[in-house]
Amino acid sequence: MRQRGAGRHLLMPLRRRPQVRTRREARGGVERGSSALELAIVAPVLLSLIFFSLQAAFFFYGRAAATHAAREGVSMLRLAEDRSAYAALEPDAVARTERFAANVGGPGLTDPEVGSTYVEEGDGTARVTVTVSGRVITLVPGLRLTATADASGSVERFLEPELAP
Repeated sequence: MRQRGAGRHLLMPLRRRPQVRTRREARGGVERGSSALELAIVAPVLLSLIFFSLQAAFFFYGRAAATHAAREGVSMLRLAEDRSAYAALEPDAVARTERFAANVGGPGLTDPEVGSTYVEEGDGTARVTVTVSGRVITLVPGLRLTATADASGSVERFLEPELAP
């Protein structure tokens, strides 16, 4: 009695019944329309993430512009030795600070508003504080974001040198 497959080469496949592939297997195992559904779910999430990242970048840019403008205003007002010198310097310093904020901020910081204070402390020193705020450009209609930054510094005092005995 011959054994089944005897006389054949070992590497030759046995004859088998042809496999019947289902329609699902013929398409690679993917349901029809599932990729469109996945895209409909994932795309809004990705777009929201992109818009949120851009909005955060716009906000931080506006805040950085306000911070730099406030520091610029403080550097001008620190030269006021007393309250009368501060009153004389303040209108020009505020106008320059607003222009600086508008130029540096560009469309990222619109309608800058500047305020400043002069505070004399008990030990004879004084401090100036400049506050800059403005609207930040937004991607969402109706959303109003405001960036505000403060900077302060000690007023510089110029004293006569003491004479040596």
